[in-house]
Amino acid sequence: MRHFETLINSSQWISSFFQSATIAGATALLSTIFGTLCAVGLWRVSSKMGETVRAFLLLPLIIPQIISAMAFYHLWIPLGILDSYPGLILAHTILATPMVLITVSASLANFDPKLEQASRNLGASTMTTLWMVILPSIKPGVWAGALFAFILSWDEIVVTLFISRFSVYTLPRRMWNGIRENTDPTVASAAVVLIVLTALAFVSYELIIRKRQRSA
Repeated sequence: MRHFETLINSSQWISSFFQSATIAGATALLSTIFGTLCAVGLWRVSSKMGETVRAFLLLPLIIPQIISAMAFYHLWIPLGILDSYPGLILAHTILATPMVLITVSASLANFDPKLEQASRNLGASTMTTLWMVILPSIKPGVWAGALFAFILSWDEIVVTLFISRFSVYTLPRRMWNGIRENTDPTVASAAVVLIVLTALAFVSYELIIRKRQRSA
């Protein structure tokens, strides 16, 4: 248990936890917004051009992470956001948005278009229909996408190694250095904490979904 005590009392490990949580939270928020809007837009368009756009948006899931990391590195240098929170959040958002797009699109496949038509016929605007009718119906997909985006950002290491150096030191990077450089046993304690947090996140999500299904 002394390694858990070291983990709790170490300012460096605690800082890495907070940095990863901040980056993952911002990534989940941004990717959920962008992914949901893209999914709804492509669902409304439903054409060959829309499917082409969808395939383009899903490219980050297909391209190997090492290629994405090199691309981010070369793009972020002239933009001046290398080794910064905005740079890492933006990179993680690009990687996580396709996850949200997939989960929200799956929920939209079961959405009844007649509900949208009824809302528009009753005088609701496009934004009102989106906020009051469509989003509540696809909420499980949105929450699932946000959860996957958070976990993807929290656990991401390849891109982080390329575009962060000293200013941003996330938890996966500190664990990587603990394994590669000095074989710090605290890494095992941090891994246990990550497993527990991930399990709690999935259990909480499952409980929320079941509660909503019973209330419905």
